[in-house]
Amino acid sequence: MSRPDEKLSAKPHFRLGIDLGGTKTEVAVLDDNFQPVYRRRVATPSDDYEAILTLITDLVKDAEKSLPVRPTIGIGAPGAISPLSGLLRNSNTICLNGKAFIADIEQRLKSTVKFQNDANCFTLSEAITGAGKAYSVVFGVILGTGTGGGLVVNQQLLCGPNAITGEWGHNPLPWRTETDGRPLCYCGKEACIETFISGSGLARNFEKRNAVTLSSEKIVQGARKGDKNCQQAMEIYFDQLTRALAHLINIIDPDAIVLGGGMSNIEEIYQEIPRRLADYIFSDSVETPILPALHGDASGVFGAAML
Repeated sequence: MSRPDEKLSAKPHFRLGIDLGGTKTEVAVLDDNFQPVYRRRVATPSDDYEAILTLITDLVKDAEKSLPVRPTIGIGAPGAISPLSGLLRNSNTICLNGKAFIADIEQRLKSTVKFQNDANCFTLSEAITGAGKAYSVVFGVILGTGTGGGLVVNQQLLCGPNAITGEWGHNPLPWRTETDGRPLCYCGKEACIETFISGSGLARNFEKRNAVTLSSEKIVQGARKGDKNCQQAMEIYFDQLTRALAHLINIIDPDAIVLGGGMSNIEEIYQEIPRRLADYIFSDSVETPILPALHGDASGVFGAAML
């Protein structure tokens, strides 16, 4: 049994996370109870690799000034570290691709740095302290400009030998119809899930069908106001999202699915998708809850801190 003075002298543990996005970069520090004690958000110099390294270094050092001990450090960003080369790949911040990003940051900070993609960080945060905390197996989905995913089992992130666990958005849309079409994805393949259920996918497919350019936000608003073309677009979108989620339920059968990203704020998703899932699930019942993220856009930076 420890003595009272030993408990009093125990050093606090702080976790620092960096969420490196294409337009903004956020730093947060969590305490022993995963509560934020420091947060700061700045613009990302997205086309300048050296400037990004300097920005992250400065953000970490500034945050450390407010702490009594050095924190652990985690970084979340689109992309993954190649197990083969150790270089960053598949990032939409193009200047990061092909760079020894983590090695360069560790050299500047003189500290170990953990890295995961933004969807993994999102899922980890929501599984530990967010909407999925009551569930053992949580699949997290990012529905934003792109589409990503992550898988957490018993509050442990699964990454896989290829560092692609959860890269659900770059599989073909299941049960595809002629109405869906075969849009080209930036990855070079056709009909990836991302090209249908991302915000950019919804807007692009609406334009192709109607020869009118509207943002995803305007399409959602138009559907709510009774615009027939917008309502048709949302009906197609809800069915495509249902098929995509049903496909991963048939494979993984998670205890819960948590949605994040801008498109996850469409309230109708949480009524429309559950009532449609039974049409595609290989079971006589569907018990999988589809949940909105609890932490909102803070999930990524909180998850980075939890790495």
